[in-house]
Order: sequence, then C-alpha cells, then structure tokens
Amino acid sequence: MLKVNHIVKHFENLTALDNVSITINDGEFYGLLGPNGAGKSTLMNIIIGYLLPDSGHIAIDNEMMNFENVALRKKIGFVPQEISLFLELSAEKNLKIFGELFELEGKVLEKRIAEVLELVQLQDRKNDRVNDYSGGMKRRLNIAASLLHNPQILLCDEPTVGVDPQSRNAIFDMLQFLNKSGKTIVYTTHYMEEAERLCSKVAIIDHGRIIEQGTVLELINLLNQKDVIKISKTPFTVKLLDKIKEIGMINEQDFHFELIPSDNFTKKSKIFAALEDLNIPGNLIEVSMATLEDVFLNLTGRRLRD
Repeated sequence: MLKVNHIVKHFENLTALDNVSITINDGEFYGLLGPNGAGKSTLMNIIIGYLLPDSGHIAIDNEMMNFENVALRKKIGFVPQEISLFLELSAEKNLKIFGELFELEGKVLEKRIAEVLELVQLQDRKNDRVNDYSGGMKRRLNIAASLLHNPQILLCDEPTVGVDPQSRNAIFDMLQFLNKSGKTIVYTTHYMEEAERLCSKVAIIDHGRIIEQGTVLELINLLNQKDVIKISKTPFTVKLLDKIKEIGMINEQDFHFELIPSDNFTKKSKIFAALEDLNIPGNLIEVSMATLEDVFLNLTGRRLRD
C-alpha cells in the first residue's frame, strides 16, 4: 500500500501541492487526472524521493519513505515524462547501465534485460541505437528501464506524450498486463480517455489540490445530470444559441454545442420537449453518457485543457 499523507510543497510563491492525501491499495491502477501544471509531476517526484515535501510524508506498506531507505525506494519503478535514455547507445547497453544502478549483474541482469525487452516488444531492435528509434519505441524502452528491478509499484508520469495512436495502444496493453500480473500502477494524465480506459480509481487534481477521488462511476455519479446532450453546430442552431442557453449551460466545441441542463430540466422528456419547441431536428441532437471531462468541468468550472 502506498500512502500520501498531507503533502505540501511550495516553490517560492507557488503552492504546487496543497495538503494532498491519497491511499493507493496493492494491485490498483490509480490515475492522477488533471491539467498541465496541476501538481502531478511534483507529487511523483516527491514519492520517489527526488523532491522533499515542505510537510507531510510518504509511506509504503506502513513504512516511512525517506531518501536513505534504499530498500524501500527499490519497491518503486519510475517512468519519467521526459525520455531518460542514452540516445547514442543501443537499447541493450542502456538497460545494462540502468540494471547496474539497481545492483543487478551477470546472468540475473541478462535474464531481466531479455524479459523486459520481450515485454516491450523491442528484442529484435536491442542492438540498434536508441536515437534511431521512433518516439513510441523510446517510450517503451523508458518503461523497460523502470521495470528491470521488478518493482512492486510502477509510477508512470504521462508515458504516452508525443506518441502515435498505435504506440499508445501498445503501451496501454502492456501496462494493463502488468497490472493484471499484480503490479500497482500510478498513472498521471491530462487525457480523461486514458483515465477512463485504464484506471480502477481516479483522483482529480487541480491547482495542487485533490478535488475528488473514487472509481470512474463514483465520480460520474457526483453529477446531477449524467447524460451529455450534444447539438450539432449549424447556422440554424447558432441562431438559436440564446434560446438553448435558457435550458442550461452551453460549452462550445469545434463542431457541436454541449448542453448541460439546469435544475429545471432534470427529466430527459422535458429537455427534448424544450428542444422540440425550438424546432431543432432530432438528427442534430446526440445523447451520450457523461465523462470525467464533464466531472472536471462540474467541479472546477473549466475544461481539462483550458
């Protein structure tokens, strides 16, 4: 179990983390969802001991984490947001260096290198320079390096930044396999789709504070209106925008309006009747289940990427 207890961290006049507390149980796939600058990476760096908190502490299996406790720190593997590899060396040489940092050597190290290369599907490219890898391959090797010492907890700080959809799906599949094999995974992201797909529990973080946490379903159940109504953006609906706003709050997207009905329109029948009174054709209206993006909007008044 990983416990984050009342962590506070300041950088000059900026409060990066403000009394953050979370408990992550063994075997969970735990997501930290929030916009860039919310404090996610700062929290990760405090968990691994790279940064010291101004107050609060981290505990693993009820044992206090500190920089000197090497045995406890070895229970953690860390996948940083930036690529942390020697680009002019081969994948295999990179992994030998990282393995030696964890005091792995000889046949044990060779076996672990072979295992992690197979896991990330890079065994056929192990002798190639990392500089010649695609962005997705570098990301996968970054993960492989963090797994060499077979950590109990894997921290992933936005591990899919800048990769193509195929590589992203490969990383998702690999992390889900590791989680099903028993690893506890802590995953930071500002993409609600990633959190919804991967995480068994999610904490929403903004401006250094944990706003809410729970399963995806529990967070969506916080909403009074659990459906999202999308109205296609056409010259006709644009002219009706002021009338539509009488039904609820409007979030304008590139190709549609998202309507969040007010408390006066909690029943779907009443909403559709109001839209019908405006003569909006049914083919311009789409109803879908609310997402974590809608939860974030409801809790903060803004969108994740604003």
